[in-house]
Amino acid sequence: MRLWHKKLISVLPNTQLLSQWRELNCIAKNIQVSGAPNHILVNKILDYNLMYFVAYTKLVLTELDKRNFDIKETTLKKFLSYINISQDYFNSVGMSFSNIYKYWHNDRYLSQCYYNLQEKYDCEGISEEEWNKIDNFYNK
Repeated sequence: MRLWHKKLISVLPNTQLLSQWRELNCIAKNIQVSGAPNHILVNKILDYNLMYFVAYTKLVLTELDKRNFDIKETTLKKFLSYINISQDYFNSVGMSFSNIYKYWHNDRYLSQCYYNLQEKYDCEGISEEEWNKIDNFYNK
């Protein structure tokens, strides 16, 4: 389980982007049930206001929408119920994406995510075209 660095969302392969949405739902459910995500790679979300998690989720959903993925209304409503916020409140969150997880999603974490994706490419879990998009973005 991982929250990909916010800067990589726009270049994540579809598989990783869809998996991110599933992981966000899992994290939200774990927060509802036990008060914490309970995974070493994402427990850091507890160091931030819940609105960072909401803004990050909106970033992922915006990218899914750009790629014409259809997120079911029922799935979004379930997600919102897990974190106990309304659809109107969710829609109104306007946090600048540059502020999301400012100290966690730093250059070091960007590199960690980049190398994780590189390993997926090396193991043929990401196509060359997808990897080139990531690599060009990271090395620009």
